[in-house]
Amino acid sequence: MSNSIAKILALDKLGTLFNIIRQNGGIRASLYKLYRQDELKDGKLVGEDEFGNKYYENPRYFYGRNRWVEYSDNFNMNYDGSQVTPEWFGWLHYKTDLPPFNDPARPKYKWMAPASENLSGTTGQYVPYSTTRAKIEPWIPPKKSQ
Repeated sequence: MSNSIAKILALDKLGTLFNIIRQNGGIRASLYKLYRQDELKDGKLVGEDEFGNKYYENPRYFYGRNRWVEYSDNFNMNYDGSQVTPEWFGWLHYKTDLPPFNDPARPKYKWMAPASENLSGTTGQYVPYSTTRAKIEPWIPPKKSQ
């Protein structure tokens, strides 16, 4: 009888909420994480990459939503998908069930370039050098002589 009343009053959901808040570091840390990521989840920490991103998994969630990344605080609010390393990208998208540090089929060679984020749209973007004149040139107003 009391179990059905608890479900009717959604006390089990309230318990889950308190568990999520506790796992995310308390009310203040949970509000900060909610501000940065727009959702709060609880899960098991699977690993961390060289950028400081943390990867979590919780099999209770729907398949396709049960693995996620929490971006490092170093990125502030400027995080995007290119900041996930290729090894962890494969794990996040179910190409493998093994995290990168447990996958023997994923060797690391000397010729492989380190992971880097996509800098398009920033001051660090790649701009090719060109020797051709621009078709449209900016108008520069003449200087006033005094």
